[in-house]
Amino acid sequence: MTIAYLGRDSLRQLKNARAIVFTVAVPLIMLIAFGGSYGGSGQVDASTHLPWVVVTTIQVAAYGGMMAALSQAFQIVTERSIGWNRQLRITPLSGTGYLVSKVVAALALALFSILLIIVASLVLFHPDLAAGSWVLAGLAVWCGVVPFALLGIVIGQFAKPEFAQPLFMVVFMGMAILGGLWIPLQIFPAWVADVAKAVPSYWLNRVGQLGALQSGDALTPAIVLALWTLALAALVVWRYRRDAARG
Repeated sequence: MTIAYLGRDSLRQLKNARAIVFTVAVPLIMLIAFGGSYGGSGQVDASTHLPWVVVTTIQVAAYGGMMAALSQAFQIVTERSIGWNRQLRITPLSGTGYLVSKVVAALALALFSILLIIVASLVLFHPDLAAGSWVLAGLAVWCGVVPFALLGIVIGQFAKPEFAQPLFMVVFMGMAILGGLWIPLQIFPAWVADVAKAVPSYWLNRVGQLGALQSGDALTPAIVLALWTLALAALVVWRYRRDAARG
């Protein structure tokens, strides 16, 4: 039952036209707009020592992956509002299976978005980066979106339907800005960069850069993202058990 639901739920979300537009089309437009500024210039980012187009591609890939992962919030809010969660509790599907299915669906959609952005960058801008570095960068970003999938579940568990959209936008935009996925953090005051290091989006961007470089301190972002994952997982389990007790 768990495996069957997992596969069906993941496939259903990959067929969701609205989700595809927001998690794939929007990042692709961003890549074309921002990547076109650096695609043929050969400029190198002074802080990462990567070509600017590579830095931009990783930022946009992280943006798309994060959006795909967080978008689970809307699915869960909808399912809660129509009583689908209560219906599932009388089936053989376990609570763990249900929550895992949401994480897997988020990762499947995120992987699709990340791969598309990287392939589009290679086709459009021909960035100077080895194939192995692209693989590591994409894999690092994909693994790094796990806490965002859990954060999307948390939003879906707590938010009422009328507040889901505003809450999602506040969380998403805040994460995108503090992660340096829209605007380089260097233009902000120093204290903003210090605050950014406490949020997972900063390390999502950073772990992608380290994958592209194939060097540097990958342990720190891994630890921070893992801690966020554990904390959010504990919150998800607590909320699910509380809802189950009420139901």
